[in-house]
Amino acid sequence: MTTDTTSGTTSGRTDRNRPAVLGGAPAFPDGLPLTRVRVPDREGLLGRLAGVLDSGMLTNGPTVRQLEEEAAALMRVPHVVAVSNCTAGLMLVLQAAGVDGRRPVLMPGFTFSATAHAAHWAGGSPLFAEAREQDVTLDPADAEARLKAADSPAALMATHVYGTPCQTEELQRIADAAGVPLVYDAAHGLGSARRGVPVGNFGLAEVFSMSPTKVAVAGEGGLVATRDAALAETLRTARDYGNPGDYDTLFPGLNARMSELHAAVGLTWLAGLPERVAHRGALVAEFARAAAGVPGLRLALPEEGDTSTFKDLTLILDAEVFGLDNRQLAAALKAEGIDTRRYFFPPVHRQKSYAHLGQAEELPRTDRLADSVLTVPLWSHMEAATVRRVADAVVRVQPFAAEVAAAVGRV
Repeated sequence: MTTDTTSGTTSGRTDRNRPAVLGGAPAFPDGLPLTRVRVPDREGLLGRLAGVLDSGMLTNGPTVRQLEEEAAALMRVPHVVAVSNCTAGLMLVLQAAGVDGRRPVLMPGFTFSATAHAAHWAGGSPLFAEAREQDVTLDPADAEARLKAADSPAALMATHVYGTPCQTEELQRIADAAGVPLVYDAAHGLGSARRGVPVGNFGLAEVFSMSPTKVAVAGEGGLVATRDAALAETLRTARDYGNPGDYDTLFPGLNARMSELHAAVGLTWLAGLPERVAHRGALVAEFARAAAGVPGLRLALPEEGDTSTFKDLTLILDAEVFGLDNRQLAAALKAEGIDTRRYFFPPVHRQKSYAHLGQAEELPRTDRLADSVLTVPLWSHMEAATVRRVADAVVRVQPFAAEVAAAVGRV
């Protein structure tokens, strides 16, 4: 039996030490998707849905109210308003906060496009700021400088990226000094905590997503958490076209109600959320241990004492040190059967929808980070052995970086 050192194969078998893109055995021959949804209590959910259908009330009913109450208790916040989705919730909060006249709404460039879309639709104009090097959340120092330079700013928005809590104390100080409301896109953050305080308690309001890729799922839906009773009351009217009940609308609202069916799904996922968040954190820690010491590789992690939902497990690559950029690593992992995404690329300030704002060249750190991130699979029911196999696949690629780069080229 002879060994071919060039191909890394021995006649009759594949060298398992080589990455699949170079002829090794793939880590997941049947494929590993980025997300995989599993209903935590199928029988319980079916019972809830049957109850809703039997009631004959599919919206504005008791199931939505129960979801709001249980979410409020979980977050230890006095008011939660359920809405049709996170984007609509952000739109309504910004409208209620007085965003209008195309005045600047300062926000991170490193965020999902919905953050900026909500500001635009509410009547503001997105103004983008840099991300922090450590965790890709909004950089308070850069935000403060840009907010001071802005002409009549309307609001400050921040995003708990991947579920990692922002620098809430600094951002509140900055917003207060500027005299603007602070609103959080907390789409990823239901179950996160900043220094032991649940996300949901910061700023004027925090808006959560319960879409299928999140840690708590309603199918589609969102939650607005606030400590402001007047805002909560306004939002309850706003989500129903601005109708106070007599069809004499008070202002132009939206049809942003959450249905009873979606609330039933949401209640099922809300149960056991802290345990699922803890499990995801343990999986990320397992990945970090398995990939420790790989040159040019780090994870987007929260600060010590903070809790992240880890809605995404995201790698940050130093391409020069690692030997591959995120596109090339994605191609190598695809050969392993591992699905990946570059969340968030392109950053919002470089997207076509905001080219007219002229900020494409103004956020070099955000550009570099956005071109360095790669999200790998993580699910709430994933086993530790699976996340170790993902980490091992990444680890196995790096020593062969030059060969992999030659094999996949510039993707």
